[in-house]
Amino acid sequence: MTSEGQGRWLVLLVKVPAAPSKHRVGIWRELRRIGALSLGQGAWATPDLPVFGEGVERAVALADRAGGEVVVLEASGRAEQDAERLAARFTAARSEDWTEFLAECDKFEAEIAKEIRIGKLTLAELEEEEQSLQRLRRWHRDLTARDVFGAPEAPAAAERLAACGEVCDGYAEQVFTALHGGRS
Repeated sequence: MTSEGQGRWLVLLVKVPAAPSKHRVGIWRELRRIGALSLGQGAWATPDLPVFGEGVERAVALADRAGGEVVVLEASGRAEQDAERLAARFTAARSEDWTEFLAECDKFEAEIAKEIRIGKLTLAELEEEEQSLQRLRRWHRDLTARDVFGAPEAPAAAERLAACGEVCDGYAEQVFTALHGGRS
């Protein structure tokens, strides 16, 4: 993204009634889901890009239903370093997301290694692992969409996801062999 793109932001000022807390939590979850950056209590920011638009609209709608309000401001850094700082904070948050994703890839591969080690070569287990792989793929797609400044962990995450796919394919072959006694 260009430095011009780094300078355009949406700032959301969220105010909802204190009770019931489910409304605040729902809005918080939606903003976290889209990758919004928390600036402080009730203040959030996203780059002013279409990928964030629907999530911002959902957060506004949640606040409206809760009897609250969201003021959405278009903003830019007053100086270039302001925009750079905000972009750096946003990218640091994406780095945390990618680090969590990489840890989940480790768990996925460890789970399949355990199933192979204990000889649990069943169709039900394979389907469960394939669902886990699909979840990782959706998560990767979502993180990629909101990683607009390119966190340094993103390329490693793409490689790890591909490796997880290969591990799952290898497990599928072992399950097939176990179920069919080596016959095609």
